[in-house]
Parts: sequence; structure tokens; C-alpha cells
Amino acid sequence: MKALKFKRNIPRYAAAKIAGNIKPGSGASFGPIDLVHEDAPKSPGKDWVRVRPRLSGICGSDLATVDGKSARYFEPLVSFPFTPGHEVVGNLDDDSRVVLEPVLSCTSRNISPTCNPCKEGRIGNCENVTLGEISSGIQTGSCHDTGGGWATEFYAHPSQLHSVPEDFSDEAAVMVEPTACGIHAALAAELPDNGVVAILGSGTLGQVTISALRKHANPKAIISSARYPEQKNLATKLGADMVVEPNEIHRAVRRVCGTRAIANVSEKGPQGRVDRLTGGADVVIDCVGSSQSISNALAITKPKGRIVLVGMPSIVELELTPLWHRELQMVGAYTYGTETYSSGESVSTFDLAFELVKTAKLEELVSASYPISEYQDALKHAANAGQRGAFKIVFDLRNERERNIS
Repeated sequence: MKALKFKRNIPRYAAAKIAGNIKPGSGASFGPIDLVHEDAPKSPGKDWVRVRPRLSGICGSDLATVDGKSARYFEPLVSFPFTPGHEVVGNLDDDSRVVLEPVLSCTSRNISPTCNPCKEGRIGNCENVTLGEISSGIQTGSCHDTGGGWATEFYAHPSQLHSVPEDFSDEAAVMVEPTACGIHAALAAELPDNGVVAILGSGTLGQVTISALRKHANPKAIISSARYPEQKNLATKLGADMVVEPNEIHRAVRRVCGTRAIANVSEKGPQGRVDRLTGGADVVIDCVGSSQSISNALAITKPKGRIVLVGMPSIVELELTPLWHRELQMVGAYTYGTETYSSGESVSTFDLAFELVKTAKLEELVSASYPISEYQDALKHAANAGQRGAFKIVFDLRNERERNIS
């Protein structure tokens, strides 16, 4: 089979970081990821099933790994070598189509009794990601034993799989996993009725979060920052009331909320100027995760407001005084699981994601596809998607499957 393998190689990882800093996505040419031809994987357990990917997406965390920018925090939570890829629509051996829910929980690890987070449906918070019958790994795509979606086949536990409706295209199906992330973030925001929410970043994650907020909240205004024309157009289409350049987000929040800037105390943050507001948005959702974006979030959230980190941060430099002084809440929104409403009703995030992808036509975010043999071009395209007018870039493995069958 064919697979993209990420191996533990410190010199090549350093080279990827240098190359990625020069040109995003260039780590694919210099880093420790290679296309290999190897024997088909073995099942990691008796209940596991083989999945043959049709489309596999490239997300921001994948790109951070390829460009040597992922946090060292993850080192004990993965097992090398691993095959990336967790946004997957594929076929089982009976040819039925499935979408992967990649989190590796106590159930997939055959751990009993399960930890409390898994018992409560918060599988992303599983306490046993280094234990059980398989190697360390927080998700499929970071665990040596399972394989991943950037390959012609891998293995998944039945608890990770969701059947794809017949009327779903492959492009719609591959958007289910990232859409589930956006829904989880929108619900974690706990936006009050008639509240103001600002979304920082309008890549794929920002766009699906806008769509999820419009579906599952009752905002007075959704304000989004976007750098490129295609991002601005789509953000408006999906439900943003106001879309502005990133450097205009402070002014936009100030205007919508009727607040003021604090005179003569504009500061130089670690990435540039940060203007503070006296009030601000009820909620800010950061889909970037950089020093600049988090500093902006701290500056434009009202006292006792809420900041949701959805974009994966790495090592950042921050002035945290406003977090303390304004009594802000800063919470993470990682993956998905079971969402519980104030009424007590519980529902799978993936069930909500299937519905939202269909009603909002989120398959339109799939902008380009590449065969796995052209992985360097695919990763460079994904890393520079915004400026190239694109959103989700995917690997198309359907032809590889046909070759294997023939």
C-alpha cells in the first residue's frame, strides 16, 4: 500500500521548521514525511475494521506538524512512525461509505471501566491516550498502530465510524469532521441570546464556526475577520453580519458594541500594536491560535466575557494582565463528542455536523484535490490556501483504490 509516513528525525524536523518559516508548506519537501510503499497494515485488535480512504483532508494541525511548528506538548501523546490524516471519508470491505470520528477513546483502546470524560461523552478529554491495547495517540493520524487517512488503507474501531447517507457526496462527507469541530466551538462559546460574537480567522475552521453559530445560537451580531476576498464572501454567505480586515476587528467590535478605546495606552504586543477596548464582545472565538490573535481576543472581549481557543496554539507570548483584571474566561474547544444542551438533551456532535453540512452546503469549501503522489504540492497549496482563494484541500485516493482492486 501507499502511505505518507511521519518519522522521528530531529535534523529533518529542524529543516522542516526552517523551510516552513520561509514558505508555509515547504516542510513537506525537507521534513521527516515521505511517501512509502509498504505491506498492508495489520489490525490492532479483533474488532477493528479496514477503511480505504476516498478523500482525506488536510487541516491546520497537520500543516503545523509538517512544517515543524507543532508543540512539543504532543511528543508523549503520539507514537512514531505515524501516518497523518483524520478528516476521512472511506469504504469498508463491504463497500459501504463511512466518515471517521478520529478521537481514540477508552472504548477503542478496550479500557474498562472507561474514564469519566469518556463515560460522559467527552471523548476528546480521554484520560487514557497512552494506555490500552494500542500505542499512544490522541487520534487516528497520530497513532502508529491505527495508521491514518493519508494512505490507501488504515484501521478504525467501529465506535469511530459513522455511515454516510447516500445523498452525500464524498466532498460533503469529508467536511463532516471539521464541521463537528466548528459546532463544538460554537456550543462551547455559550453565547447569550442577542450577544455579540467575534471570530478571528476565516479559513475552513472559521467558516464552519460561523455557520454553526448561525444555526445553534441567537446572536445580535457575528463579526468576522478575513484577509482575502474569497474568505470575506463566504463568511458573509454563511452568516457573518460584518466581515472586516484583521487590523479592523477592534474598530468593528467597538462600533457594534458601543464601547470605547482606552486613550493613550495602545501597546506593542509581541506581534505588533494591540488596541484595548473598555467593553467589547460577549464572546471571541479564536480560530488562529497565534500570539497576535490571542492578544487581540484579550483586548476586544468585554469584562467577564468568554474567549474560546479553537485554532491550535503552540508556544505563544502573551500579556495576561487583562485576563486577570477583566475577569475573562479563556477556554479550549478541542474536537467533539456529545453535546449537552441546557434542557439536558444530549446529541452526538457528528449527528449535528451531518445536518449542518447538508443544510449549509459546506461541501463547497472543498477547493482542490491531489493524488497522494503529489503530496508536496498539496501541502503547499493547503498552507497557502487563503491567498490562493481556497479553503479545504484534500487527497483524492479513489483512483488508488481502483488500481488496488484491478
